[in-house]
Amino acid sequence: MICENLEMIRAAIARAAGRCNRDPESIELVAVSKRMTGDRISAAVACGQTIFGENYLQEARVKIESLPSSLRWHFIGHLQSNKAREAVRLFDLIETVDRLKLARALDRYAGQRGHRQDVLVQVNVGREPQKSGVLPENAEQLLSAMAELDHLRILGLMTMPPRVSDPEQSRPWFRALRRLARQLAERGCFADNDRVELSMGMSADFAVAIEEGATMVRVGTAIFGRRP
Repeated sequence: MICENLEMIRAAIARAAGRCNRDPESIELVAVSKRMTGDRISAAVACGQTIFGENYLQEARVKIESLPSSLRWHFIGHLQSNKAREAVRLFDLIETVDRLKLARALDRYAGQRGHRQDVLVQVNVGREPQKSGVLPENAEQLLSAMAELDHLRILGLMTMPPRVSDPEQSRPWFRALRRLARQLAERGCFADNDRVELSMGMSADFAVAIEEGATMVRVGTAIFGRRP
């Protein structure tokens, strides 16, 4: 079933990319594997999936250390500054940097390991008080401060828009993130201002997100089924 689901999602990604004249290969599928067993992740790996997203450090540690080292792991949950050392050790990309204190902690531990940590800045486009993320009007200030840190590589932006019943209702939020990214790129805020990553879109609305410029989509339920 996981293979069939992945095939359907990849086909849907290709169709969405075709509608906006984009190369499907430019869009990364992040399989959200939180609360999924190693066996189910291995089944996805056997079907060609190589990028996985996790929300919880302790749970992720067991999986990452037991599965093939060739896999790539994204941290997509809220991250406390006191967990930055472990996050840097485990994850290739941390998508949820939303404050300078966390960025400085990640920079410090990346420096200790002698490498640059890839990160995205999480933006709270919907201004929901219960969600993490820097507000859009404060994103440039945060990015400017992060640019002073030697061991972070800021690849782009990430968002989790308000939950809606119709995927089309998410389109304005995705569009807002794309426009913000374009403005920030014009001001030189990213590591590569000609290739800014946009992580947006999940199982229900990833096609709309791709049409609005997503370069990464985070899909869990549509791959693995409902979580335990």
